[in-house]
Order: sequence, then structure tokens, then C-alpha cells
Amino acid sequence: MSISKNQAHLGRYAPDRTKRISHCLPIVAILCALAASPVTAQMPAGTQPGPGFDALARPGVVSSPLNQPTLSPGILLLMELEGRFSQAVAAGGGKAFAAWFADDAVTLNNGRPAVLGRANIAAQAQWDPKDYQLTWTPQGAQMGPSNDMGFTWGHYEGHSRDKNNQPVLVSGRYFTVWKKLPDGTWKVAMDASSNEPPAAGECCALPKP
Repeated sequence: MSISKNQAHLGRYAPDRTKRISHCLPIVAILCALAASPVTAQMPAGTQPGPGFDALARPGVVSSPLNQPTLSPGILLLMELEGRFSQAVAAGGGKAFAAWFADDAVTLNNGRPAVLGRANIAAQAQWDPKDYQLTWTPQGAQMGPSNDMGFTWGHYEGHSRDKNNQPVLVSGRYFTVWKKLPDGTWKVAMDASSNEPPAAGECCALPKP
């Protein structure tokens, strides 16, 4: 619910998503088009496409929540929003990323202070999609009982190149909170991200000689 998912997602957003399913419900058809794409951690120093962002998931690591036998209308709505959000960012980069946030939104990212308000988020989400590509894969979603607020979570991945034109990949986990505004539109209220955890067995392994 974020390069954020930000030449830096103030966490997932770069410089802040789906796997194949057997069939597509109309409301999530947009996600099916993203089936081959992985997504909302911070980029290594010197490789950020713009000031302040992060990026999404390792291919093959996660299973799609759309494989669940039944999904509530609320979850389908949140997944549809994620699909539209992802497609907009893939095409428009940081400017498109910031446009999805509410005026009073907040972003929380690794080692960075909280960023409050869409204007401040937009000031840091300056990456060009030609230089940085942010994608994400939702793993789950929940809609609140009042159906006017919910969240999504999953993995994100950011692709860029360093000063030597070598490919750079960053990945991590994201959490996005969505809220419905009085005019009926949905916006991102909060976007948080963290670095990808170490692979199993690598946490406390001793350096190899």
C-alpha cells in the first residue's frame, strides 16, 4: 500500500507487482498483464537515480495472493489499485509515483527520516523511468471493516545502472496503506519499505577464506 517504492522510493519508491494465475477476474485483469514482473530497499550509494528512494521482489521467491481460491471484493479492489499504481510508475517514474499519495501521506524508509506530505514526497521522487525501473509484487492485502482503508504488502525490486553502466539490482519489502478520500478516490496514506532480509543461513555465517 513504497525510488519506497523515490533517485531513491523513499523506501520502495525508486530512485516504494504479480505472478501468473490460471484465470483473471475482470477487476484484476490489469494485474495479469504484470504477471511476469517482480516490485515499494534503498539503492547503493552512487547508484541512485535521484534523491531519496528504494525498490522490489526477487523473481520466484513469492507466491501470488491471487492464487487464493477466494478473494473478497475489498481485497480485489486493493489489488486492482496496486496494479494501476505499478503500471503508472513503470511508465512515469517518480513523478507518477508521487501522484498516488494523499496530501497528508507519509513515507518511512531504511535509515531515513519520515517524509511528511505529498509535496515533500514528490520533491524526493525525482527518478526518470529510463534510468530507474521500480516494480513490485504484492503478497497480500487486507481491507478494513469500514471498506474505506486497507493495506497491501509484498516485495519490490529496483533496476538501475552504476557509473560504469553495470546493472544494479536492489530489492526489499514494502507495506502500503490505502485510504478512500471523501470524493471517492483512493490514495496512498503511508508507504514503508525495508531491505531484503539475508537468505536463509547467511545471517550469521562466517566469511569464507
